[in-house]
Parts: sequence; structure tokens; C-alpha cells
Amino acid sequence: MRHLRLVQPTEEVAMTVKIAFASSDRRAVNQHFGATDAFAIYELGESGTRLVAVAEFIETAMDGHEGKLAAKVELLGDCAAVYCNAVGASAIQQLLAKSIQPMRVDEGTLIDELLIGLQKNLLNEPPVWLAKHIKKQSSSTFAEDEEWQE
Repeated sequence: MRHLRLVQPTEEVAMTVKIAFASSDRRAVNQHFGATDAFAIYELGESGTRLVAVAEFIETAMDGHEGKLAAKVELLGDCAAVYCNAVGASAIQQLLAKSIQPMRVDEGTLIDELLIGLQKNLLNEPPVWLAKHIKKQSSSTFAEDEEWQE
């Protein structure tokens, strides 16, 4: 597997969630979760979106080997959701156990269009899975900032 993470800019933009897309061309969702040869991972916030990572896999055949699924789920550990064309029952269970929402969309759905829709939802009424992720994220940030005093 090759995993490219983009360097953080010096002017940090306040982003809220990461969303992954199963895509071979980084433009459209066009892969089955278990057989995807690449994920494009974006950060999404109130003021914009940006590509933060790309992961490519060498062997992607759907051979029922659970180890490949676990590696993909682990890679997406800090994502709120993953968009793909299809996803199997085992992968759904593993994703949900890590609080990652699997989202099925039609093949060829453009990533930019999905990001625009998600950003509008983030500003207005986020879907339940997104609201839960934001709440969990903000409570963990609060816990990290909290210090005990006696």
C-alpha cells in the first residue's frame, strides 16, 4: 500500500470531519469498498474542503480475505464516512464498529458534488451520522483540553 498524506499548511484551516471516497481517479466514486485500489480522503469544514490523503492498494481482488478489509478500515479510522459503489456485510460491520458510516452512491458520482452537498448539510442540518461524529469529536477535544486542578 502507498499512502500519501499532504503536509499541513502553515495557515491551519479549522476543519471538522474527514470523509473518504473509493475512487481510482480521485474525481468520482467508482469502486467497491472491498476491491478499491485507492481512497481519496478529504477534510470538510464550514469554510471549505481539501484533499488531505490518498492511499493506494496493490492487491484489491475480492477474494474474501478479511485481512484486506481490516487494513482498509484501520486506514479510515479517523474518517466520519466512506463513499463507495458497494460494500459487503462484513465490511459494513467493521466500519460501523469504528464509527465510520458506509455510504453507497451510484458509480461515477462526482466527489466534488458530494463534498458540496455535505458542506451544505454541515452548515444547515447535518445527517445523524455526521452530527454524531461532530459531537464525539468536540467532546474528545474538550476532554483533551481539560486539566484537573485540586
